[in-house]
Amino acid sequence: MSRSMSAWGGVAVRGLGMGIAEVVPGVSGGTIAFVSGIYDELVDTLAGLSRQSPLDFFKAPVAYWQARNLTFLLVLGLGMMVGVFTFARALTYLLATMPPVVWAFFFGLILASAWHIGRERPWRKLLLFGVPGVAIGFLLTQLPTAQDHGSMWLFFFGGVIAVCAWLLPAVSGSFMLLAMGLYAPVLAAVAELRLDVIASVAAGCVVGLLMFSRFLSWLLGRYRDALLALLTGFMIGALPNLWPWRGAAGLLLPDAYAATGLAPYVAGTLAAALVGVMALLALVRMGR
Repeated sequence: MSRSMSAWGGVAVRGLGMGIAEVVPGVSGGTIAFVSGIYDELVDTLAGLSRQSPLDFFKAPVAYWQARNLTFLLVLGLGMMVGVFTFARALTYLLATMPPVVWAFFFGLILASAWHIGRERPWRKLLLFGVPGVAIGFLLTQLPTAQDHGSMWLFFFGGVIAVCAWLLPAVSGSFMLLAMGLYAPVLAAVAELRLDVIASVAAGCVVGLLMFSRFLSWLLGRYRDALLALLTGFMIGALPNLWPWRGAAGLLLPDAYAATGLAPYVAGTLAAALVGVMALLALVRMGR
């Protein structure tokens, strides 16, 4: 696909947003791709890679590169890498100092994303598939977290699962890592540049992309509204996982949160939620 330099810059910015989103449990990079208008191109490009042997690249590299839309993947991937590696340290600091503000931003972003994706689906599909999606999304947030995270094979498997979730515009890859007990060690590995862990997760991501992208492309081609209605439900059901004020007793109001000895940052939290909604609207405008 032919693009101007400014359009390629837009792809890089989308990648940056996807990388930042995937660092946060409960937020999907696929959602950012969908609302910013590159989701179908991303899935179709990845599915195209799995239909052809990588060895064909050496027969006609320029033709292969252009036919497989690899410049798009390269620019998007570089943007994602910048988002992940620059935001991992910042997220660790912000979650330690003002967690309600961080969660509020993503709560607003995902709430607005659910509205944006859901409003374009037929009501019948939303009732038939979206309502069960709400229940499934909520149950996903209740998964117990695993404790064993010492094996490189487990990091590889986590990469496979996380990237499949990343491709869906609702399911968070980082949340799946959290449920497997891998989120904290992977985040630490990124922040500390532990290449053995990063390589294991990356290898799993490559395998997961090649395995899942063709199936997802097929689903979107035949059952698009049903799938997106289901995923809209996922996003709504997973919103409690992003509620800004949470404690050992569950979801709290600001006063109850403050009673636990933690600062609720009410004004900053509400402002962050609004900024999240505005960020979604900016992504939608970029997609158009």
